[in-house]
Amino acid sequence: MRFSLSDWLVWQEKLHPNAIDLGLERIRRTLSRLDWKPPRCPVITVGGTNGKGSTVAFVRRILSAGGYRVGTFTSPHLRRYNERICVAEREVSDASLIAAFERIDAARGEDTLTFFEFNTLAALLIFETAHLDAIVLEVGMGGRLDAVNVVDADVPIICSIGLDHCEWLGSNAETIGGEKAGIFRAGKPAIFGAREMPSSVEHAARTLNAPLLRLGRDFHWQVDESTWTWRGLGREEVALPMPALAGAVQFDNASTALAALTLLSERLPVTRTAIHAGLTTVSLPGRCQIVSCEAEWILDVAHNPAAARTLAQQLGVLDARTPTIGVCAVLGDKDLAGIVTELAGRIDGWVAAGLEGSRALSLEELVTRLTAAGANVQAQCPNVAAACSRALELAGPSGRVVVFGSFLTVGPALQWLESRCVTLT
Repeated sequence: MRFSLSDWLVWQEKLHPNAIDLGLERIRRTLSRLDWKPPRCPVITVGGTNGKGSTVAFVRRILSAGGYRVGTFTSPHLRRYNERICVAEREVSDASLIAAFERIDAARGEDTLTFFEFNTLAALLIFETAHLDAIVLEVGMGGRLDAVNVVDADVPIICSIGLDHCEWLGSNAETIGGEKAGIFRAGKPAIFGAREMPSSVEHAARTLNAPLLRLGRDFHWQVDESTWTWRGLGREEVALPMPALAGAVQFDNASTALAALTLLSERLPVTRTAIHAGLTTVSLPGRCQIVSCEAEWILDVAHNPAAARTLAQQLGVLDARTPTIGVCAVLGDKDLAGIVTELAGRIDGWVAAGLEGSRALSLEELVTRLTAAGANVQAQCPNVAAACSRALELAGPSGRVVVFGSFLTVGPALQWLESRCVTLT
């Protein structure tokens, strides 16, 4: 009996005893048995705490606008597993994924691969025969021991460092920075896309003799009324159009993408026209995404205090709407108190939503933690769809609903909105 894609995914979730088990040994052994060959085209690996998805989106869209065929691997997904692997800006088919899974399962031997390792291996197999001009890989967690790090990056990027996944990566920014800098390679230039950087990142680059290019030191951006300017690495781009992704932080992410493309300009030259087209047509659901559906909706996957701070800043520049109701559901390892603190004054009332899965915070515990952190919890619902419905009742047509806390929160919210009154792409 042949597995459907959903059958494969359910089976993969149960194969390995731990949902998260960082390390490269299993994936290296499997790739060896598959006789996999490393990519010949340029590879950009994007790590960091926040900003990874946006940076990948900018790189992909600019290169695609320049006529290049790009493969991207991102995680997690919002609505469809297929979102994780794209070739030429198209999600791969169920059939392509199933064929890859069958090859991986036949080659893994006694290794019980994790869900993410299956995902990474499938991307690498699909990219191997896709005739690509460039590959962009998003790190799942950390860097040094993340499955993506099995591939040597031509340009490794760290977008930012914050406190997240502390159980696996360490309890402070220095330790986390060292783990994320594990994607650096000896002698290869690396990029850091935020203004605050732990010294461990500098130390890792120096140890590897990897030139480290930093936002605010080696490349810069400046907003000039309705346009902006990027400078760095011997290049200047003036009168750039505003990025299509919302929020001031997107200038950091777009600048980081431009730095990476500048480093690859001999192999992948892009024109000013391609840059303009990429900046104005880039899209990324679930990042300060604004949807009108009987009220104003803001959907953001923010799931740590730094991301919540960015979300709060964006809410602060939008036109005021009253009331603003927050729909929140998070995984159990998240700093919920820190998230609530960052959003203080931006959310009038909170609706707690239950999530399924072993890593999810129970609804009872979510309400307890929200209340302890000072949140005004006005309702609790068993799932995100019910929470969205209740939040809409509380907000009314003149209000705003902000949905955040996880990909597992925003994805179902997008589905609920689409089923109710809008078509989302």
